[in-house]
Amino acid sequence: MENQAAAVADAAAAAPPTSNPYGLEALINHGDGVSYTVLGILAIMSLYSWFIIFTKLWDQHRLGKSAAVVEKQFWAAASPKEGTERLPKDDDFRVIAESALRAATHHEGRLSERISLPEWLRMSLMRSTETLNGKLAAGLSFLATVGSTAPFVGLFGTVYGILNALVAIGLSGQPSIDKVAGPVGEALIMTALGLAVAVPAVFGYNILLSRNKSIQEVLREFTGDLEAYIVGGVRPDVAATRQAAPAAKK
Repeated sequence: MENQAAAVADAAAAAPPTSNPYGLEALINHGDGVSYTVLGILAIMSLYSWFIIFTKLWDQHRLGKSAAVVEKQFWAAASPKEGTERLPKDDDFRVIAESALRAATHHEGRLSERISLPEWLRMSLMRSTETLNGKLAAGLSFLATVGSTAPFVGLFGTVYGILNALVAIGLSGQPSIDKVAGPVGEALIMTALGLAVAVPAVFGYNILLSRNKSIQEVLREFTGDLEAYIVGGVRPDVAATRQAAPAAKK
């Protein structure tokens, strides 16, 4: 008896582990064209959402570093032109400053009698900042779309999978639990995948939107100070501004 029990135990240990009939692997192995299409759509949504999140976070980080360089280099220069030349060539703040200087030069030669310099300069700065804000906001609408539609894409896959399972059970005439659990479990994975795609997209959208608002406030302050600097020669005291900000928070 002991030898027989040991043989049974050895056979059970040597037997290959049974695969999960309700997992993603089973869904891939037993899926059809519709389920593969749903999986492909969810995969594309997820990959592109993460691409947008990481690239936008990098762009925001780069703009934050540029704002620190502006405080140290641009406002320490003797003139707006000299400050602009101190900034890196591919810097977004330099692009804004160059457009403002071009607008001021253009106004002196042609528009001095029709439009005032502050108004003309304000229009140029607004165009430049709106262009940059458009670049920052690019892709956020896709994240919002993914956050609102990915669960429904997964739900469609679930409904389709359950329908196929019920049809197969009805045709076989054997409505046993083992024939129901597997297909239904595979179908429910679609809903879980849809939620897994949607949740990061929603979080990414809200985080990026909040950070964009902070960057827009920095751009608004920069363009206002730049306008005052070009029109009236009034240069902001950056050091005093830094000291006043923590005091205001207290």
